This record gives sequence, structure tokens and C-alpha cells, in this order.
Amino acid sequence: MSFGKMNSFIEIYENVSIRDEEGFVSKQDLLVTSMRAYKENRHGSEAWKNRASFSEASSLFRFRKPRGINITTEFIIVCKDERYNILSVEDIKGRGIYVEVLAEKVTGSKG
Repeated sequence: MSFGKMNSFIEIYENVSIRDEEGFVSKQDLLVTSMRAYKENRHGSEAWKNRASFSEASSLFRFRKPRGINITTEFIIVCKDERYNILSVEDIKGRGIYVEVLAEKVTGSKG
């Protein structure tokens, strides 16, 4: 993977519970890291046909594995003001250098 293909900037957030002074718990997004990534939107390509078990995935992200951070499905990716829930995380070629993430775009209701 070359840096030329990694032309999308992403931020990875973790949803954490914060308790205030009065004892109420609220959910907040905590920025874990930001980096460059390769982003591929879902189309009818062969690569997407091979990932048929994740038919609800809308985007694929590939990026360097952040040092000291284990990316899981609990994290959220933000790219160009769009939020993505992580559905699947895979180590590319098992070397621990690059990570491939299948993600689902979060769409809000308009009202």
C-alpha cells in the first residue's frame, strides 16, 4: 500500500461512558487517533462480491495499524463529516502493519 492511495483523512473514535458529578452517565466520543487511509465505496466489484457476508457494509478502509491501539468493532470512523460503524477488522497479510476495515455508513433521520 502506497501513500499515494491513502488520500482520505480519517479519525477513529471510541464511544465511552462519562459519569458527571450528579451521577448521571452520558456517552461521548473520545478521539483515539487520526490518520490517512485508503477509502473504497461499495460498488459491484469482485472484491465486494467476495465479502458477501457483510452485505450491509458501505465502505472499505485500509490504513497503517496504529501503534499500541487494537482496532475493534467498538470504534467509529469519521471521514469527511460522515460516520461509519466498523463491522469487520482484518489484519492484511497477517503482518500487523496494515488493517482493512469494512464499515457501514451511519445515516440519521431527517425530521
